[in-house]
Amino acid sequence: MKLHELSPAPGSKQKPKRIGRGHGSGWGKTAGKGHKGQKARSGGGVRPGFEGGQMPLQRRVPKRGFNNIFAKKIVSINVASLNRFDDGSTVDAKSLIEAGIIKKEYDGIKILSNGNLTKKLNVKANAFSESARQKIENAGGKAEVI
Repeated sequence: MKLHELSPAPGSKQKPKRIGRGHGSGWGKTAGKGHKGQKARSGGGVRPGFEGGQMPLQRRVPKRGFNNIFAKKIVSINVASLNRFDDGSTVDAKSLIEAGIIKKEYDGIKILSNGNLTKKLNVKANAFSESARQKIENAGGKAEVI
């Protein structure tokens, strides 16, 4: 293949819409802008969300609460869901994702104490509840904060 033999895929190149070039073009006379009015003028139109002077939707809807944009998203996992791992294995973020327990690590993982743990595991997470730490250690495992 040579450079002069290259061509775009069929249908990928379209001719531009040439407005205001006579009746025969289909875009003549008013050139798709209708008859007069603000939107027909050069540079005319209204800003996004403008409703003709009526109170806009984003101002009509009640606002409530506070949304902290700096909040950290912590994924919480119960001790009971760790039972699917083999006895004596190491549980970290990567192994939790592979097992399908969590989808993403986000800003950290916290282990909570709901349920019982029957296996001896070495769990590595960003945080543990006190009772979850006890359950892991009572089962003979280790709770390691990373």
